[in-house]
Amino acid sequence: MKKLLLVYIVLIGTLMAYLYMVFVKEDDSGLLDEPEGLHGTLDEKYVMVNFLAGIDYWKNGLKGFEDAAEALGVSVEYRGSTQYDVQEEVMVLEQVIARSPAGIAVSAIDSEALNPAIDKAVEAGIPVVMFDADAPRSKAYSYIGTNNYNAGVTAARKMAELTGGAGKVVVVTLPNQLNHQERTRGFEETLEKEFPDLRLVETADGKGDQMISEQKVRDLLNKFPDLSGIFVTEANGGVGAGNAILRLNKLGQVKIISFDTDKGTLDMVKSGTISATLAQGIWNMGYWSLMQLFHLRNHLVNPMSNNRDSSIPPLPTNVDTGITVVTPDDVDRFYAK
Repeated sequence: MKKLLLVYIVLIGTLMAYLYMVFVKEDDSGLLDEPEGLHGTLDEKYVMVNFLAGIDYWKNGLKGFEDAAEALGVSVEYRGSTQYDVQEEVMVLEQVIARSPAGIAVSAIDSEALNPAIDKAVEAGIPVVMFDADAPRSKAYSYIGTNNYNAGVTAARKMAELTGGAGKVVVVTLPNQLNHQERTRGFEETLEKEFPDLRLVETADGKGDQMISEQKVRDLLNKFPDLSGIFVTEANGGVGAGNAILRLNKLGQVKIISFDTDKGTLDMVKSGTISATLAQGIWNMGYWSLMQLFHLRNHLVNPMSNNRDSSIPPLPTNVDTGITVVTPDDVDRFYAK
């Protein structure tokens, strides 16, 4: 009996040793060592490039970029022009390309000026995707961001609700930037089609600057003392417009619709100075930009729409990250936690 028990113990010990060798001591092809899901390496570096790099607007986008990098096990870097300057962003992008990163996510200050640099990167084998502000005639593989025409439509309908659908309105924008052009066009065409008694009387260039926008709005209010509404297509200008309204004692008379959810804008929405602002899915822009770059770099998607290889899924070339209207009723939930 004791001999039989000893045999059992030896057999069990042998089996345990075998299982240990198979499942634990195997090389990287072993089951326990196999990485789960998508995974890169830390020397695989992706770069985000934009303009006015220090403003609050980009923080959530960068957070999304970083969150995706953490999930994938890759590294990221953030670069951008410090000023609203086309040539500075071109220079920054050229510097990034010279270092041959794994991929670049770009927000274009101008829809044409960055095209040669973007095309050079793609031709050198560096994947490029656009986010927030597109360069549609470049060779970038996709655009991830707001459907800006639809955002303008939303702003026009909200303005009609706020003003009773009648009166004079103006737009303060960045006329050289494609996303702002599309917001303005959606706003203007919707007024013409749906609200003919609400007339767009002037469009001004606020240059993305709070002080310049404030002065532009003061000039417009002097020119149109019976102005009913102002649509500002970016956040700095929205705060500038709010300051102009307050300084000229026009609070309550002139309705302001702004863009984005920096603290200054949200504070003015909460106080009622700005009637509404449009919140973009900026975190989504950063997150999905890196995800697309990773898939392109590792040949997990097919960027060529005419390729018939069904074994490789196509890359989505236009991803709408959505828009939300923020009013005093729900502004508190949009503050950074």
